[in-house]
Amino acid sequence: MRLSVSHRTTYRFAEPVRDLVQSQRLQPADCENQRVVDWSVRAEGGQIGAGFRDGAGDWVQTLSMRGWVSGLTVEVAGEVETADLNGVLRGHRETVRPPVYLRHSRATRPSTGLRRLAEAAVAGEETGLGRAHALARTVTETIVYSPGETDAATTAAEALEHGYGVCQDQTHVLIAAALTLGIPARYVAGYLFSEGGDAMAEASHAWAELFLEGLGWVGFDPANACCPDARYIRLGSGFDAVDAAPIRGVAQGVATEYLDVEVNVAQVQQQ
Repeated sequence: MRLSVSHRTTYRFAEPVRDLVQSQRLQPADCENQRVVDWSVRAEGGQIGAGFRDGAGDWVQTLSMRGWVSGLTVEVAGEVETADLNGVLRGHRETVRPPVYLRHSRATRPSTGLRRLAEAAVAGEETGLGRAHALARTVTETIVYSPGETDAATTAAEALEHGYGVCQDQTHVLIAAALTLGIPARYVAGYLFSEGGDAMAEASHAWAELFLEGLGWVGFDPANACCPDARYIRLGSGFDAVDAAPIRGVAQGVATEYLDVEVNVAQVQQQ
């Protein structure tokens, strides 16, 4: 499947800030699951700095704006050829070893409830793949998709206690549950193409990858009760939503920030 992406992120500040610097993870990596056909990242007035491939195999580049800044728009556009490999990440070049992802963050810190959820989910499952599918299925059934009820700071333990959330919360819960069982797990940010306009298939999306012996990293999307297929474009990964964020920035000054994000993913009709 060939997918086109249009992703615009606009920042506005109530009061100008000074010397804005961003770390951007906005370039999909080539692997067997996806191949970049064309891709560009632009920001009017911003200076693109040096880029590098980090240990997780993701492309990171910097953007800076010197002097006083009242706003910034980052525009991403491109096309990616994708393949359905049953959720298994293949050919992704990275140097970080899977055990590193046994570390939890504030968002994925285990709780008694998360441990009980994980233990009950995998009871009777004898294989690693079966345990992973059981975990993902349980999270789908336990955390009801409900936009607007949680925020960026909601932890996995809090989402479990509430019983609702969005794809970020469902992914955090799955990661935290996997960690309680000693399964390396990480957060993935990317894009998702949806033909039916499903509310749980927003174009800007998140899911988890669990490391399974004999298979490697395998993706699970509890929001849509499936493994990533040709509809998914992988941008980057991290310990949680903050660590895997496509854009992170700092600036001098204190001001209220207004953020507007527009993302569109469409299928390209090939001749």
